[in-house]
Amino acid sequence: MKRPAVHSALIHIAICDDEKYMSDYIRVMASDFFRKKNKEIHLRTFLSGEELLSYSGPIDILFLDIQMKNMDGMETARKLRADRFRGSLIFITVLKEMVFQSFEVQAYDYLVKPVDKKQFEKTMDRLYTSMCSASGDSLLVQKGYEGRIIPKDEIVFCEIIERKIYLNLASCEVVDYYERIENLETKLDEYFFRCHRSYLINLKHLKGYKNGTAYMDNGKKVPVSRMRSKEFSSVVLQYMKNM
Repeated sequence: MKRPAVHSALIHIAICDDEKYMSDYIRVMASDFFRKKNKEIHLRTFLSGEELLSYSGPIDILFLDIQMKNMDGMETARKLRADRFRGSLIFITVLKEMVFQSFEVQAYDYLVKPVDKKQFEKTMDRLYTSMCSASGDSLLVQKGYEGRIIPKDEIVFCEIIERKIYLNLASCEVVDYYERIENLETKLDEYFFRCHRSYLINLKHLKGYKNGTAYMDNGKKVPVSRMRSKEFSSVVLQYMKNM
């Protein structure tokens, strides 16, 4: 299982492409990018999906070619996610239309061959900002090429409808963007609790709880599933003790 080294100062990067010249090209650009950020990296290359899947070390960022011999990049990505890989995945492809399949494996972005250096740096700037904010007190919300940093304390609760996340803020504003709730869960802190398959609530904004309903301080009501009600009560009691 490849786990992201979230709390490590060292960023672990993997490049998987069956064309060595492309791996070398990405390696040089990634090294240059993080050298400018004064960030130490560990970089490893793989020539096939099979070789990548046999690696058990940590990976924070993975550059993965879609069109490879034998096991292609999409199948490789599915197997990685099934093995609970939570690193940031960036596809490298010659076919833009293949990218529509990337939603199911939670790809962060894709780069079209021949990879343009400016586009590479643009993607990496967004990803690096996201990685920095995810480890702190803020959350980076990415919509297309625009990013917005939201303090976690301002989030009252998060709701998912289909593939879209809706952040309900203390200001009564609702911010929506595309992300899986499982991914969002890993970026939030211990004050957030998954009370329902479609909801994450911020305990700091919890006003009351009764008969399977959480009452939030912005006046909204959030359902608590029966499966999670016992754990929810325990978590709330622990939170109140620590206040």
